[in-house]
Amino acid sequence: MQVRSIAVLSVVLNAVVAVAAVPIRVELTEVKKIWDQAPHNAFTDLVVWQDQFFCAFREGRGHVSTDGRIRVLRSRNTDVWRPCEPVVMEGYDLRDAHLSVTPDGKLMLLGGAAPRKKDNERAPTGSFAAFSSDGRQWSEPQIVVQPGRWLWCVTWHEGKAYGVSYPAPQGATPHLELLTSEDGVHYEPLVYKLYAVGRPNEVTLRFDRWGSCYALIRRDRMSDHPYSAVLGVSRGDYTEWQWHDLGSEFNAFGGPNLIQLPTGHWLAAGRMHADGAHTALCYLDVAEHKMTKLLRLPSGGDTSYPGLAWHDGLLHMSYYASHEGKTSIYLATVNVTYPCPACGAMMKPIPMLAGLPTEAMREQVRRGQALLAGCVGDPHNPEIACVCLNCKKWKTA
Repeated sequence: MQVRSIAVLSVVLNAVVAVAAVPIRVELTEVKKIWDQAPHNAFTDLVVWQDQFFCAFREGRGHVSTDGRIRVLRSRNTDVWRPCEPVVMEGYDLRDAHLSVTPDGKLMLLGGAAPRKKDNERAPTGSFAAFSSDGRQWSEPQIVVQPGRWLWCVTWHEGKAYGVSYPAPQGATPHLELLTSEDGVHYEPLVYKLYAVGRPNEVTLRFDRWGSCYALIRRDRMSDHPYSAVLGVSRGDYTEWQWHDLGSEFNAFGGPNLIQLPTGHWLAAGRMHADGAHTALCYLDVAEHKMTKLLRLPSGGDTSYPGLAWHDGLLHMSYYASHEGKTSIYLATVNVTYPCPACGAMMKPIPMLAGLPTEAMREQVRRGQALLAGCVGDPHNPEIACVCLNCKKWKTA
């Protein structure tokens, strides 16, 4: 079976969003519904692997039900999506899928696993993992963190998986724990009590090209404690951290995710609540420890849990929402530009191609979709250049 995505026409596209003091501009160019086959479709992630898009999410009867399973879709062009067999575990509600690529080149699926007996019943949640060599067939899912602590997401860096677990369900004194693994299955604590202000839970970690680690933390309401999102920064062996409150605008920032662009800038995404729950794209200044909302995606109601992937000079963003009635999976395409230092017009990051030029490479250059790198490039990131859309000058990112 294959499903052709449906363009969402109820949003004004191609409007450039520029915010004062933010050095980039974003343009929402397309939003498509890519899946709505289950009664409830939610909690997405997105990755580009082996020249294909993979989108993973939960299917079930409802937001909390005993029949939760993980569906993975694949697509070469984001227009036609082919579903893989769902990942299921007998006796477990599988939740909150996350995708990553292991050091040996496999696709890893991580998610929550709750031995739930009844729909809408609270249950302890742990984590499962499964692996694939082709994105179609998955290994048998196995529990990697026992129910009671939820390892929500992992990111691979220099041969190790790093992730943060939190108590699920949360007790009176919840705390985060930083875990590491060399195989994605067996985890050891690196920092036992990583963070414990308020009620922290979902955390995404990302590493920059110099090895600094950034943690984006969701917090939920607990008595009179703050519940705004928090940015963590660490270098070296990742045992010492600095924490920065991102402000009440980002209270209960559900499904937090972040990505570093080829230009070095950071974007973040999650659920915001002003004027109704919605999924938002934000600019994250990791040096000044500030986050600024850029874009409200077409969304509402039960929504968020975005996946972020950069491919062919565009940001692709999966998320779920119920603003059209049924809780469904959407894919947004966002164009990102930033000012040219020479003329002030907008520059766009595009790939720099190295090696003997093929005809396909030359065609990309003719279309303005790439540059031939030769021996020129940024020593930290030689695969990306930024081209001015006005004066046509280019500089490495």
